[in-house]
Amino acid sequence: MRLIKAIVALLFVVVGVLFGALNRTPVRIDLGFATIEYANLGTSLLAAVLLGAIVAGGVLTAAVVWPLRRQLRRAPTAVEPTPPEHHE
Repeated sequence: MRLIKAIVALLFVVVGVLFGALNRTPVRIDLGFATIEYANLGTSLLAAVLLGAIVAGGVLTAAVVWPLRRQLRRAPTAVEPTPPEHHE
């Protein structure tokens, strides 16, 4: 399983490098408060996807993971198992 994960990760790196290499067109990015001149299109798109994934992970953590962890901390720690009922 570890080998499969490593191969998939390497595949994504290779695809990212190829994507960046094939899209070398210079672009101008206007952020409203700043302008980035002569950025490569491929690098800009990959950076936007990475930033989007990081922001989505942060929102997911704040909206789902933290409330669930808080709920687990408040839950009773030990629950007594109930014996099964026997019908005779």
